[in-house]
Amino acid sequence: MEQSAVRLLKNIFQVGLFDHPYVDPVNTKAVVGKPDFLKKGYEAQLKSIVMLKNSKNVLPLKEKIKVFMAKRFYPSSVNFLGIPSPEKEEYTIDISTLEKYFTFTDKAEEADVALVAISNPASGIGYDKNDLAKGGNGYFPISLQYGDYKADSARAVSLAGGDPLEKTNNRTYKNKTVKTSNITDADLVRNTKKLMGDKPVIVAISISNPMVFSEIESYCDAILLDFGVQHQAILDIVSGKSEPQAMLPMQMPANMVAVETQYEDVPFDMNCYKDSDGNVYDFAFGLNWKGVIKPAKSYRLN
Repeated sequence: MEQSAVRLLKNIFQVGLFDHPYVDPVNTKAVVGKPDFLKKGYEAQLKSIVMLKNSKNVLPLKEKIKVFMAKRFYPSSVNFLGIPSPEKEEYTIDISTLEKYFTFTDKAEEADVALVAISNPASGIGYDKNDLAKGGNGYFPISLQYGDYKADSARAVSLAGGDPLEKTNNRTYKNKTVKTSNITDADLVRNTKKLMGDKPVIVAISISNPMVFSEIESYCDAILLDFGVQHQAILDIVSGKSEPQAMLPMQMPANMVAVETQYEDVPFDMNCYKDSDGNVYDFAFGLNWKGVIKPAKSYRLN
C-alpha cells in the first residue's frame, strides 16, 4: 500500500500539481501534442494489446481484404452527472479509419472476414441503493460474464463489513442475481459468426477487468484485448503493421464459480479459462505471430 501511494504521489509531484496546481498555457502549448510524445504514446498503445487467440494463423490479415462489420447496440444509460444517453446502434470502429487498411462491406456474404469490437461484461458497481430501501444490504455481485449471473457460490458471510453508517456488518450478495448492460455484445459475436459461417471472425475486446470467455470464445477465430487504445492501434495489429507483444496482466477465470471460490490473499490460485486451441488464459499469457510468448522471467511464487 505504501509503495502504491509513493508511485501515485510521485506522478503528482513530477508534473507540479502539488506546488503549482495551475496550468501554464505557454508551457502546455509546447508540451501537449508534441510529435515525439505522441509517437511514444502511440507505441505504448501498440505494446499493450494482447493477442489471446489466433486459430490457424488467421492474423495478420492481407491488405485490402474485404471486412464485414455489423453495427453494435448501445443501451440507454445515465452517466455519473445524471445525464441520460438514448439507446443507439452504430459502428464501433470508424469506417473511414477501417478503409485505410481494408475494404469495408456491410454484407457478410461478400466479406472474407468479420471484425467485431466490443467491451468486457459490465454489470455495475456491485451496489444498488434500491435494494437497501427494500430492506436488503445494498450489495450485489459484479459479474464477469455477459449472461445473467446468480451468486449461489458466494460467501454467506462477507469478509468486509463494520461500517458505522451501515445497519449490518454482513455485505454478502449470496443468491442475488445481476444482469449486464451489454449482454448484446455477446449476441453480436455469436450472430456475426452465424452470418459468416466458416469464414473467420476477429474479435477485439476493450477490457477493464477480467472476464469469462466461455460465452463467446468458440465463435472467435482470433481475439485481441486492449485496455483503452485508439482503433488505429487495433487495426495496426490486425493488419500486421505491428506485432502483438503484450501478455495478460491478470488471470481470466474459467467461470464465475472460480471467481467466487478463489482466495483473496493467494496469488495465481484461480482456475483459468482454457480455449478451443488448448491455450490457458493465465497471468502473463499472450501470443505473437510465432505462437505463445515466453515470459522473460517466471512470476510464480515458490
